[in-house]
Amino acid sequence: MRKIFFIAFLLVCPILVYSASVTVYNDDFALVRDVKEFELNRGAQKIEISDVASKIDPTSVLPKFVSDADKISILEQNYDYDLVNSNKLLQKYIGKEITVERQLPNSKKEQLTGTLLAVNGGIIIRTNNEKIIINPEGEISLSGLPEGLMLKPTISWLVDSKVSGKKSMELSYKTSGFSWNADYVAVLDKNDKNIDLNAWVTINNISGATYKDADLKLVAGDVNTVKRNSSPRMLMAVNKAAAVSDEASFEEQSFFEYHIYNLSRKTTLKDNEKKQIELTSAQKVPVEKKYIFNGSKYNGKVEVVLVLKNNKESNLGIPLPKGKVRVFKNDGRALEFVGEDKIEHTPEKADISLSLGNAFDVTAEKMTVNVVRNNNSKNMEESIEFKVKNSKDVPVKVEIVENLNAYSSWKIISSSEKYIKKNSNTIIFNIEIPAKAEKKIEYKVKYSW
Repeated sequence: MRKIFFIAFLLVCPILVYSASVTVYNDDFALVRDVKEFELNRGAQKIEISDVASKIDPTSVLPKFVSDADKISILEQNYDYDLVNSNKLLQKYIGKEITVERQLPNSKKEQLTGTLLAVNGGIIIRTNNEKIIINPEGEISLSGLPEGLMLKPTISWLVDSKVSGKKSMELSYKTSGFSWNADYVAVLDKNDKNIDLNAWVTINNISGATYKDADLKLVAGDVNTVKRNSSPRMLMAVNKAAAVSDEASFEEQSFFEYHIYNLSRKTTLKDNEKKQIELTSAQKVPVEKKYIFNGSKYNGKVEVVLVLKNNKESNLGIPLPKGKVRVFKNDGRALEFVGEDKIEHTPEKADISLSLGNAFDVTAEKMTVNVVRNNNSKNMEESIEFKVKNSKDVPVKVEIVENLNAYSSWKIISSSEKYIKKNSNTIIFNIEIPAKAEKKIEYKVKYSW
């Protein structure tokens, strides 16, 4: 096993790091805004920073000096990402002298000094006495870090300054490796009439950088981005006048066609960390429990759905970001899980439907009783029958959703129950079934072409 030791010498401009602002989007990226302070001299000079995210999009970097911007010109901007590893390091030393210290069988150590000839397939050294040694096992010592290799991804600028002293630069860039999602926990009351709702956000940072005491914003919405297949590269020169946009609870605000949630305090976003922060909570949110049978499924399963309204009257009334809702209920001893569903981005005053599973004691079946076709007049009549059974000790209401043929005109000729026409091909029966009872619903429809 080889160990490589080297001494690195770096010349870096002094930098004072201010707290960053991080705006995280749903789709695996974030916008980072930061302020860096450099000690500038008059004339042309190179400045650099190496604490940026390793997954930065280098084409999105936007720098702007805060003060004396008209006296400081940014001539070039470069992104260096050729990071140190053992293979790259040894390749840079081909043709140069290295030292290998190896352990001899008699417990003594031997130092081999010579020229490194090759790396691929194992290292080859030519010692000072012209002896060729292949794959010597031991610790390899190198004199320093070769030019061109970086310890961290680094952005550098060539600037021409007409002033000297400490100058602040606003810096913004887009980076992947950030994501966030909302998770909701709902607890049903004893009578299934209300829920207590808690919403948490989970922020995942695998961007390759840590942001200490950052201002955090979360953007909810489907933001379009252009996917690139190119690798990082040197950036084009930028104009000196390039513009840059500027308790554990969140404040929500509308922004363009999206919604932003601003954390009201600063937080640290560590690299390779998942952080959870409470988004909002609401107590005694009214819900309606529905039993729904979809006639197109023919599977006998009756779906259990909770419906609630996202309005102030229900103790909610804020735009809710998409996420998973887990529902629990107390069985008299402890909270038990009763189902979960996903919601999409839900605006204020919109209804939320949560499908929790299928009922055990309420079942339904659908049968086509009769079909009469009349080829001469291009029409057809169908007789349909539903049987709904309630094995509970209490009456229940069941909503039967029936999808009719959308590719023809139709007319309900007869029906044993009232129905609602929802749209051009859907009708709904709302049926109340007594306790321990079964009910039959029949209707006849005529299709015409």
